[in-house]
Amino acid sequence: MKNNIRILFTVVLFSFVCTTATAQRRAKKKADEDTHEWRYEIECVGTGTEGNYLLKVWSFSKRPHVAAEQAKKNAVHGVIFKGVPAGDRGCVSQPALARNANLEEEKAAFFENFFMEGGKYQKFVNLTTNGAIAQGDRMKIGRREYKIGVIVSVNKALLRKDLEDAGILRGLSSGF
Repeated sequence: MKNNIRILFTVVLFSFVCTTATAQRRAKKKADEDTHEWRYEIECVGTGTEGNYLLKVWSFSKRPHVAAEQAKKNAVHGVIFKGVPAGDRGCVSQPALARNANLEEEKAAFFENFFMEGGKYQKFVNLTTNGAIAQGDRMKIGRREYKIGVIVSVNKALLRKDLEDAGILRGLSSGF
């Protein structure tokens, strides 16, 4: 009798662990799909320390916690490819680090690895509020989607240096 209960308990526990792991993989896959569409809005919310941008990134997703996590990827992507528009808090417009409009396509393999889950992008960005979302920064759009605003800090100077060292961007001293 005790062996049957142990076996049953083991089977139930194993099933639960497998189901949870599968659900987490699906959520991460969906998050990556949302990110690869690069649907986000970016705005300056203040000046950070030298070489850093303090940004609010608005990410879109069906799951609010997914949008908040993807905001870090979106912030780095925005600094590299979109630039940062001027804001009303003393912010001046900042051009994109990439001057070549086709850079993302030309260096697709590099950026695929760079932005993968747990990728190198994480080295250059921090959530300033530890992922907490202010009440006005969580909006439901339509029936099944959220727009989530998260404040992040991006170390632009370190990001630029790393991309230059990797041969992705030309150095500022190269004249381009």
